[in-house]
Parts: sequence; structure tokens; C-alpha cells
Amino acid sequence: MTSKGEAAARLVLASASPRRVELLDRVGLKPDFIQPADIDETPLKGEQPRVLAGRLAEGKAAVVAAAQPGAFILAADTVVGVGRRILPKTETEAEERECLRLLSGRSHDVFTGVAVIGPDGRKASRVVPCRVTFKRLSHDEIEGYLATGDWQGKAGGYAVQGRASAFVTHISGSYTSIVGLPLHETVALLEGLGFPATRRWAAT
Repeated sequence: MTSKGEAAARLVLASASPRRVELLDRVGLKPDFIQPADIDETPLKGEQPRVLAGRLAEGKAAVVAAAQPGAFILAADTVVGVGRRILPKTETEAEERECLRLLSGRSHDVFTGVAVIGPDGRKASRVVPCRVTFKRLSHDEIEGYLATGDWQGKAGGYAVQGRASAFVTHISGSYTSIVGLPLHETVALLEGLGFPATRRWAAT
């Protein structure tokens, strides 16, 4: 049975990503409001990919929490790294070619930071690491993928759930984290701060 307080809990997603909305829907969660956070995502000097993912998620949550008092704030950010090198969210074909050449025939890391802030100001966050291996890519495969436009604005220059899935030979870790939101960890963080994530299922 859902209490009045649980029914009134508002969930605000600090992200404009349709993929994150779709992932939340898989576990029966629908944000009451979507408010993307506009923050500087430039890595700090010497910052490693894992640290960047956590910092950005926490920063986005904090910005939106200030504008949405009394709500549960959920933010996330995904960063792709090859060793200590942080790959960009590619916007140009030159950036994309460079990313694909770096990813070709090797393993790389995908870190998704998740941050939750409760109505009472309590905070919880986690960075979920995953490892992805690509096949060796030919010139034609790189150029063919460039032509799809599927890479634009994607961390590391690809979407694992899109056409680049044909390049993936192995995944270690949470698939939903690589897509953009680790569902197990997200639900655990929300419930840890008092949001009735799975208890809402009974009311739907």
C-alpha cells in the first residue's frame, strides 16, 4: 500500500537525454519533471574519466536541486575513457574519426556517474564502471558509421544501443550504465534516500 507521502514524492530528472527517460520507464519510473542542468563539462587539468563522471553528475544534481526544492533530483553523466584519456561527446566528423580509431580493436572504459538529492538535502552518488571491447574497424566501417550520424553528441562517439552495437565484441558490467543510466544502482540510490521507487509498482 502506498502512503500519502510516498504518492506525493516528486522525481525530477536533471537530463534531456531521451535514453535516460526510456531506461527509467523500464523500471516503472516516470519523471514528474525534466530539467536539464546547464553546467561546464570541461574536464579539469589531469582529471581522470571516472572522477569527471562523478563530478558532473553531482554538479548537475546540485544545480537542479536549487531550482526544484522539495523534490528528489536524479542526475547522471557518462564518460568514455581510453586509459587516462577522456574521449569527447563528438560533434564533428574529425572528432568522430579520431574516437573510432582509438576504440578500434581494443577495450575502453565507460563510467556513468549517478547522483540523487532528496527533498531534505541528503545526497547519494555512485560511479559505475564498465568495460567495452570493439572489433578492429576497417576504413569502410568507420566511414559507413560516420554517414549514419548516430554518433553525434554521444560520449566516446557511439551509442552502444545503436548501430555501433555491430562493433562490440565484449561487455563487462552494466549494459544500462553504458546506455546512460545504471538501473540497479539508480533505484538503490533513490530508495536509500526515501523515494518509493519499487513501491510505486503496486499503485500502477
